[in-house]
Amino acid sequence: MQLPEDLRYSPDHEWVRLENGQLRLGITDYAQDALGDVVYVEIPEMGLKIDASGKVSEVESTKSVSDIYAPVAGTIVAVNDALSDSPERLNDDPYGEGWICVIEPTDASSVDALLDVDGYRRLIEGS
Repeated sequence: MQLPEDLRYSPDHEWVRLENGQLRLGITDYAQDALGDVVYVEIPEMGLKIDASGKVSEVESTKSVSDIYAPVAGTIVAVNDALSDSPERLNDDPYGEGWICVIEPTDASSVDALLDVDGYRRLIEGS
């Protein structure tokens, strides 16, 4: 299972990557594996203001439907429209082409409260 060290992780199995003050968001390899084959991704609305733990998206797989939550408060400033036609990117490349959206955080320091790779590894190994 892939766990990139440059990311921060939420207990709900989302990841964020800090890029020029903004946060690229996706689901972890652990999450996509638990979901199974992804068949649909709800594309978030551009400009949507979200609270920390607010719903950003929904992912439907052959096994279940799962909500995707924002680990920090902010505004959605970019979305991965390619997931509409190719939702399997979440399975194939969860930390690359499978990203869901980019958030402009209300408070960039809120990222510090998220799990680092070691904290996330402990979380999933305890599951």
